[in-house]
Amino acid sequence: MPTSDRFNGSTQLYGVIGWPLSQSLSPLLHNTAFSTLGMSALYQRWEIPPEALSLFVQSMRLLHIKGCSVTIPHKTHLEPLLDTVTQTARQAGAVNTIFWHEGRLCGDNTDVTGFMAALQRENLAGVSVLLLGAGGAARAAAAGLTALPQAQRPAVVYVCTPSNTSHLPLAEMFGLTPLPWEDRHKLPVHLVINATPLGMRGKAEDATPFDFSLTPPLPSGESLAYDIVYNPLETRFLREAQAAGRRCISGLEMFIGQGNAQFSLWTGRALPAEAREALLASLLR
Repeated sequence: MPTSDRFNGSTQLYGVIGWPLSQSLSPLLHNTAFSTLGMSALYQRWEIPPEALSLFVQSMRLLHIKGCSVTIPHKTHLEPLLDTVTQTARQAGAVNTIFWHEGRLCGDNTDVTGFMAALQRENLAGVSVLLLGAGGAARAAAAGLTALPQAQRPAVVYVCTPSNTSHLPLAEMFGLTPLPWEDRHKLPVHLVINATPLGMRGKAEDATPFDFSLTPPLPSGESLAYDIVYNPLETRFLREAQAAGRRCISGLEMFIGQGNAQFSLWTGRALPAEAREALLASLLR
């Protein structure tokens, strides 16, 4: 559809806020979806410094911006600026999506939905999990895993960070088992989750928080590695996990899952396949 037909005075505005935003692929994902579905909507990047967050929320109300994705460092500072937040956002202690519902400006955390979407076909009942990291992605993982019904829940979720302290509040909040960083290779865990920025495109791209050659082996096919990093598509963490015989889950699955949940909150529709294909093509380039 020609651009002039899609964008006019009634075009609905969406966007992503963060500080900074240079690596965000959310505009590609959502604009491809709007274009494919023929919707008069536009999704933009808005770099908002922390001190301007309150003013931005006021602008959302004044301009009636239809929806917004939220990334670091704003996720944990939004709740008092909104009319209400969902139980999921409250549990995770973070908001990654702003949406309107019955005239109220609301917050949700679709990172939890996105993280768990990639694990829907996995049997996690009674297994052991190692969670590396304590930031927003780790909170989403902890919230999702501990919200499973008791019969489907892992037996234990270990959590650790290089500082040996930053993960302690997360462990207390969700009932996880804190583990010294230097002991992270000693346990035969079914699922290892990288919820750190290590491996992300840029200066940490060649880094990994885990050495799979040092951990006790599990039967082939029963062990998993899950990286929340999606750019690059294949991280060192995943390459080494695969070489060690583990099945791998890419961060792309979480990113698509949380994006689909956002799009559904805003429009009542699912992301079309073309949105995923555009994102994948960009990452492969």
